[in-house]
Amino acid sequence: MFSAQGPSLRELAIQALSSVEDGYDRLAPKFDHTPFRTPESVLDATADALRPLGPFGEGLDVCCGTGAGMRVLQPLCEGRICGVDFSSGMLAQARGAHPDAEWVRADVRALPFDEGFDLAVSFGALGHFLPAERPALFAGVHRALRPGGLFAFPVGAPPPIASGWYWTLLGFDLAMRLRNAVWRPPFVMYYRTCPLHAVRDDLAGAGFTVTTTPLPSLGRRADGSARYRLVLARKAANVR
Repeated sequence: MFSAQGPSLRELAIQALSSVEDGYDRLAPKFDHTPFRTPESVLDATADALRPLGPFGEGLDVCCGTGAGMRVLQPLCEGRICGVDFSSGMLAQARGAHPDAEWVRADVRALPFDEGFDLAVSFGALGHFLPAERPALFAGVHRALRPGGLFAFPVGAPPPIASGWYWTLLGFDLAMRLRNAVWRPPFVMYYRTCPLHAVRDDLAGAGFTVTTTPLPSLGRRADGSARYRLVLARKAANVR
């Protein structure tokens, strides 16, 4: 799962016992050599689904990490593109890889933007927020978008209970809960705290109109349904 350029087991253990911010600062130089980076297939499928809805003006990557989301924003946005994250280490890597983009260090639960973007995206970040924190995150994205703006992110279908992935993700979440119960600072990363129905409710509560579209290039489940869907949360055109 890790290339030779990726982190060692010792480095991963240190990260796991750190806070989220410090952990990602430590992991940043080697993050793109881990399986935690959003796969290019997911980025490309997202861009393909968004292309008929564009072009867009200015774009924002929420929880940008090392900047993988720029693969989506750059071809779709005609204006500036910006990434926001609270890890200075991850932002340093992003800045080196994409010097023409704008990079902002901020807590995304209190985004420092006001109607500055037409498209916002996010990849693999929702598990870093407890359910009680999602409303503030989504409200901030809503505020950051211009009227008619779009917030888009892919969501995977839950694995069936008989699959190995179901038990792997359940075991990971249980291990993280145990770790956070006995160790401080906490490291918030859960895979099972953001089901699609709950995410839709929180987005609607923030003022978005929510639809989804399948990403068929990422495969299908045994019942024929898509393994991934793209959430499309639209800010009303007349909201000021």
